[in-house]
Amino acid sequence: MNPIRVTLEQWRTLQAVIDHGGYAQAAEKLHRSQSSLSYTVAKLQQQLGMPLLRIEGRKAVLTSAGEVLLQRSRQLVQDAAELEAVAHNLDQGWEPEIRVVVDAAFPSSCLMAALKQFVPLSRGTRVQLDEVVLSGADEALLNRNADLVIGGNVPSGFLGDQLIEVEFIAVAHRDHPLHQLQRRLHSDDLRREIQVVIRDSGIEIKRDVGWLGSAYRWTVTSLDKAADALVGGLGFGWLPLHLVEKQIEAGVLIPLPLRAGQRRKVHLFMIFGQPERAGPATQKLATILRENCRNR
Repeated sequence: MNPIRVTLEQWRTLQAVIDHGGYAQAAEKLHRSQSSLSYTVAKLQQQLGMPLLRIEGRKAVLTSAGEVLLQRSRQLVQDAAELEAVAHNLDQGWEPEIRVVVDAAFPSSCLMAALKQFVPLSRGTRVQLDEVVLSGADEALLNRNADLVIGGNVPSGFLGDQLIEVEFIAVAHRDHPLHQLQRRLHSDDLRREIQVVIRDSGIEIKRDVGWLGSAYRWTVTSLDKAADALVGGLGFGWLPLHLVEKQIEAGVLIPLPLRAGQRRKVHLFMIFGQPERAGPATQKLATILRENCRNR
């Protein structure tokens, strides 16, 4: 690799000469002598082996090559400034990355709104997001694979705050045989039909939630796939109300008229993976998530 001969200061000087309309104006703004700016730009052109400026009257004007390189140099200088800012933030304790694990039942709109709000405050901190089902959140905590978790259970040894309540509702396609009965349904009616359930994403710990009485269960990997299956008329199941509200309003999915258990509520908790090590970026994201859920 060829050594880099041009410095960021040289690019900054060229930018100042163009932005301020000439050497004299740039020298005044930068509190430097005009001769030092002229020397810096001349050295830059010499190192690159091409002219970047030409003088028209008393004004410095870019050549065609200068226009291209100046534009690229602006991004270079900006990237360098951002790199220095990230280094400063890391020195101040800001984490380079936050590992966030979220139960699939958590409303995506709430999550994305919080992440969007976090971006301008992140100071370069990256977010690694992983969506899990049931015990997947527990395992992320127990295996120390997450800094911040939103899950339906607080494992032993951890502390969590209730973040949001998610309502699940039993639904099926409007043409499903259960709706053709045109009466209140009981568990024996459900046992004869295909129930669509979500596979627990955990490997070491498996947890079942809700009614699983049907002998004909189809298992899918996500809530979205379950919703697609129900919209396609492949069975019945309990899904988060926020996920199927539009389909219910459109009459594609209809709540099952159960004698009991049509709706159930699930509490989701916010849990820090290692509270004593949660840095300012993790704390900031947690605060934003709390506020978004509170105002939802």
